[in-house]
Amino acid sequence: MKIAYVGAAPKSPEEVERRRSLLQKWAAPGTTIETAYAKEGPASIESMYEEYLAISGYAKSMLRLEHEGFDAAIVGCAGDPGIDAYRELCTNMLVVGPGMSSFHAAALLGRKITLLTVADSMIASSYELIQKSGLASKVASVRAVSIPVLELALNREETLEKLVGIGREAIEKDRADVLVLGCMSMAFLQVAEEMQTLLGIPVINPAKAALKLAESLASCGLKQSKAASYVPPKLSTGK
Repeated sequence: MKIAYVGAAPKSPEEVERRRSLLQKWAAPGTTIETAYAKEGPASIESMYEEYLAISGYAKSMLRLEHEGFDAAIVGCAGDPGIDAYRELCTNMLVVGPGMSSFHAAALLGRKITLLTVADSMIASSYELIQKSGLASKVASVRAVSIPVLELALNREETLEKLVGIGREAIEKDRADVLVLGCMSMAFLQVAEEMQTLLGIPVINPAKAALKLAESLASCGLKQSKAASYVPPKLSTGK
């Protein structure tokens, strides 16, 4: 099975390989992970404006990967920007978003979910994505860690401490019993397991959730329904 992780913005070759290696480590035997990063785009996604800026680059990558015969592609942002468009464009390749993958995994593990996002600027759009997933009734809260995406990895221990503190508040004040990390940079910090140990409740890593869902669905021969995600008429007719 061949799965692509599609990034929204240019990153250093070292960081691209680090993320690919982690995904490959998490993947099941027989799964090959490759990466596809846009040549230009926002350095990080912390607003709807930046989500929209990233979508064109994502779409071009998705079309190329579809033509190259990949089994599945993972959108490299926990906000799932533009995922409906990529599902329209791709007929033979499964497209999976980390956001919705994480929400549905969390819904299987508890009764009330708190999403930990990066900034206040992403709270409203996070609620919109949760609503779109059909799981709004399961959500206790969305809380922001208030550390810019590009600074999350500068001091891993400080980021972990803040995530644990906010997670504990969500448990005590919002009655959350499952936490979801709402950022791929958080996912690749590999803090979910430590948080889970410290807090005593499940913590969903969106990169792992998306990868495992992609593997599971693709191994079952399943893809997005073309009765729901029509190929754009101009493309399907060649006009």
